[in-house]
Amino acid sequence: MNLQVKKTNNALFDFIGSSPTCFHAVENLSAAYEKAGFLALSEKDVWEIKPGGKYYVTRNGSSVIGFTIPKKDPKGFHLSASHSDSPCFKLKQIPVTRTEKYLKLNVEKYGGMIMATWLDKPLTIAGRIFTQKAGGVFPEMVQHLVCLKEGSCIIPNVCIHFERNMNSGLEYNAQTDMAPVFAVDTEGKVKTDADAQKLFWSVIAENAGVKPEEILGSDLYVCSPEKGTFIGLSQDMIASPRLDDLQCVFGTYTGFLKAAGSSEAYIGVHAVLDNEEVGSMTRQGAQSTFLKDTLLRICENLGLSGQDYLRLLADSFMVSADNAHAVHPNHPEKSDAGNRPYMNGGIVIKSHGGQKYTSDGYSIGVFTSICASVQVPVQMFSNRSDIAGGSTLGNISNTQVSVKAVDIGLPQLAMHSSCETAGSLDTLYLVQAMERYYSL
Repeated sequence: MNLQVKKTNNALFDFIGSSPTCFHAVENLSAAYEKAGFLALSEKDVWEIKPGGKYYVTRNGSSVIGFTIPKKDPKGFHLSASHSDSPCFKLKQIPVTRTEKYLKLNVEKYGGMIMATWLDKPLTIAGRIFTQKAGGVFPEMVQHLVCLKEGSCIIPNVCIHFERNMNSGLEYNAQTDMAPVFAVDTEGKVKTDADAQKLFWSVIAENAGVKPEEILGSDLYVCSPEKGTFIGLSQDMIASPRLDDLQCVFGTYTGFLKAAGSSEAYIGVHAVLDNEEVGSMTRQGAQSTFLKDTLLRICENLGLSGQDYLRLLADSFMVSADNAHAVHPNHPEKSDAGNRPYMNGGIVIKSHGGQKYTSDGYSIGVFTSICASVQVPVQMFSNRSDIAGGSTLGNISNTQVSVKAVDIGLPQLAMHSSCETAGSLDTLYLVQAMERYYSL
């Protein structure tokens, strides 16, 4: 295996492994920006942006936008957008139930996961909790990230002896079949529901370094702690949780940081937005004003007018990066007859007649040209005409920031499984293409 390919994917595995939730992903991205010399901004403060500067801003702890300002007057924005969230199970605010001697988590689906892949494997609990900061008139919350050790809980299947149709189309119920078990009350010490809640929150509080009674709110998830690894006799595949969409997050931000500040004409913008898996209609999602607000404040700080902002948008471009479906080895009939991406075949450009994706002839030409300039292969994806496609960040964010855009992704198998598969060459392809893109 090429040493650069191996190094790039090992860095991807480290990023995904340390990012069990969107909150951890944004914390890791923020740390990467800090290390690269970017200055942190707060939406609550007055910004002071200067030509040649590098900055980043977060919203909700789950979305982040990094940007670089050229030294000369900018012609427009070069943007990318990917998403920080992945399908998993979210704990309800009163998270514990008791059945017989078992203590279970009361969860609901977050996004459209393949539920069967979450059973019979060690899982972990991760997310964030909030405590109150002392002082102030209106209560101010302090965020604490949480990630319990591997094997904190498990979702057990019913054995085939009790469920004879297990292999013939069993349908899982999210409320009854997908409740993770996190403890067995062997000695019968958990007498009441209150005892069960107290036990759970004491573990969460210890992990966060606070007292249980200090916890006022939470966003906790059941996540896969599985480590990314190479697969295949020639290690030409990778397997990992959350490849959709942290593989694109990693590829775009690595390319962005490699090129940071090298463009003389365009403001480079790297956006990672939350809640794509549930529709993006949140204050930190692609349909929010987060990206628009940030671009407007950049222009205001550079002394540009509202008309100037619109002129910059007219000469701007966005790469919407969200993983794509590779041809399946056991079900090739699921793919279109001609537009058939394969793992290790290069970056996938996605298009759709009903405009589920933003790609058109112009943006396909632009992105293909950029990739060709650094010898990165591209391939095309369209759904079969009788299969409905899903939308992604490009057309959603365009409702707020209207720019020319292309939808791309890296080809993968088993999208929305607890462990997904992709090609080992494609991560580096995306890094190389995005470094070139942000250098122009």
